[in-house]
Amino acid sequence: MSKARVLLAEDELALAHIVRESLEERNFDVVICNNGEAAIKEYERRRPDILVLDIMMPLMDGFAVADSIRKADKQTPIIFLTARSQPKDVVAGFEAGANDYLKKPFSVEELIVRIQVLLSKDRLLSPLSTAPVEVFLISSLTFNSQKNFIVQGVQVIALTSRESEILKLLCLHKQEVLKREVLLKKLWGNDNFFNARSLDVFITKLRKHLAIDPEVQIINVRGVGYKLVY
Repeated sequence: MSKARVLLAEDELALAHIVRESLEERNFDVVICNNGEAAIKEYERRRPDILVLDIMMPLMDGFAVADSIRKADKQTPIIFLTARSQPKDVVAGFEAGANDYLKKPFSVEELIVRIQVLLSKDRLLSPLSTAPVEVFLISSLTFNSQKNFIVQGVQVIALTSRESEILKLLCLHKQEVLKREVLLKKLWGNDNFFNARSLDVFITKLRKHLAIDPEVQIINVRGVGYKLVY
């Protein structure tokens, strides 16, 4: 069985390489472009089975790339990746010819599922069991929760598995207050004094790791829990 060809246009190269690695583990053939003009050239050269386009790219944005491709090709599925969250941006994405739209930060596993659906004959997911791979964008940081590291540019920070588990839960509840007892019971099984002290230590360590981007903060909501903001 031949590999499905994915064209991934993403100018955040650390994220692009993580996504490519995850897709290649699922038997996809992936080519990366870091700007819109390169994406057009690679599309014409390779004729991929699906395109995954970041919207905010140099030279040509994702909307312009999709619009150019759709003039001659109405069939090849296109998924947009974007940090934009306004309804008008979502509408603009579909008007530009997108089949799907995934907002950052996103789970790579969710992206893989959406690719599988768009490439399937009936646009339905085949019942294959796959292990989750999750990548989150935290402002300028890329966090791989499966491989336990944070990337900013060329800088890589390794996390312990416990630090990674805590940060993942904070990411899944970003901009929300995550209660201390929820964290403690989820990760340690109970909220006794000793586990609470351990949580405080891990939160302090995470704050030091995340300090490479001053926009990212773990706020302590006194008496309640923690909130990840950026």
